[in-house]
Amino acid sequence: MNDIYQFVSGPLAWVAFILFIGGSLYRVIAMIAEVKKKEPFIFTYMSLKYSLRSILHWITPFATYNWRRKPVLTVVTFAFHICLFVSPIFLLAHVTLWDESWNIRWWTLPDGSADIMTLIVMASCVFFLVRRLTQREVQFVTFVSDYIILGIVAAPFITGFLAYHQWFGYPILMILHVLAGEVMLVAIPFTRLSHMLFSPFTRAYMGSEFGVIRKSKDY
Repeated sequence: MNDIYQFVSGPLAWVAFILFIGGSLYRVIAMIAEVKKKEPFIFTYMSLKYSLRSILHWITPFATYNWRRKPVLTVVTFAFHICLFVSPIFLLAHVTLWDESWNIRWWTLPDGSADIMTLIVMASCVFFLVRRLTQREVQFVTFVSDYIILGIVAAPFITGFLAYHQWFGYPILMILHVLAGEVMLVAIPFTRLSHMLFSPFTRAYMGSEFGVIRKSKDY
């Protein structure tokens, strides 16, 4: 069991990081090249001022009309994304691994806070699942892959929560936790999770078009 853990947390982890970083760079570079080839005029009106205005406005809860229209979805969406990013980065166990491997250390979350944030992510995944199953306008744009992606996102948090509390078989759960995290990393550039890469560019484009060309706000 220890040999398996050493493999998934060593060589396999390196493969996952390489695929994540390489895949992300490839997707972003390919997108820019495609825009330059098909719609190069877009670059003529891209504005840092209006790009930042749009990005900052859309990442502010309830700042836009659409955020205000669906308050429950807005609260869940923002809570989910904040916890999704903050808890893995500032989790004590993860920071300790970075410290042991690379002598790099930063501020960490109290274990209780990390637990709560993990539960928020899991509860949010249930919310998104129910929403896809029950709301017709969401069902219309939902495919089997979307359910798989939701499972990929939830898996590292479920296995990590169970492993931390040492429920069931701890060694097996740790292996599954590491594998789930690696699957999620690899999936980011090649699935709908890539919106984390492209959303800043989308908002920059929309903000610039509305600000420079239409002389109006994009919200």
